[in-house]
Amino acid sequence: QVQLVESGGGLVQPGGSLRLSCAVSGTLFVIYGMGWYRQAPGKQRELVASITTSGGTNYVDPVKGRFTMSRDNAKKAVYLQMNRLKPEDTAVYYCSKYPVPFGSWGQGTQVTVSS
Repeated sequence: QVQLVESGGGLVQPGGSLRLSCAVSGTLFVIYGMGWYRQAPGKQRELVASITTSGGTNYVDPVKGRFTMSRDNAKKAVYLQMNRLKPEDTAVYYCSKYPVPFGSWGQGTQVTVSS
């Protein structure tokens, strides 16, 4: 059974940076595209960034130029470097398979951007 453990969130002021990590176990990580998703209070979970098996990345417009997703196949991990954070980036962040997420989600990591 797949296990997803997200970490690295926290409280940060606008303009600050955070680096999220996601450890994946229980599945053949290397064959999957992966994504970072987020869910803000009262909103649906949405895709933020994705990465292919070979490392190609895509980002939704609101985070382009600010977020960078990467993966380490040896460590079975994905990362999200978030710079120039804005209050609207406040959400719980999750990782999962992309384009079709795994059947279950990890606990997520809370990112709060506030002064």
